[in-house]
Amino acid sequence: MKIKSSWIIVFVMLTGLIIGTVIGSYCNGIGALSWLNYGQVFGLTTPLVLDLGVFVLTLGLTIKINIASILGILIAFLCYKLLVR
Repeated sequence: MKIKSSWIIVFVMLTGLIIGTVIGSYCNGIGALSWLNYGQVFGLTTPLVLDLGVFVLTLGLTIKINIASILGILIAFLCYKLLVR
């Protein structure tokens, strides 16, 4: 039961991250709420390419964290804790 609960927490937090990122991107054009989109982008700016002749493997990962996504994670976690009780 512990493993199942851990996967649910990860799913809930990823959902909060995605919803928060969407809200932050939407609020970018709105003057008073533009601070929600303030954040940092981490990852590879250019993809890593491995060419072996037979096939080409391209790897890339970018993570964008903004204030709205952090708030989304916190709100999702609090909702999870309230619903599990």
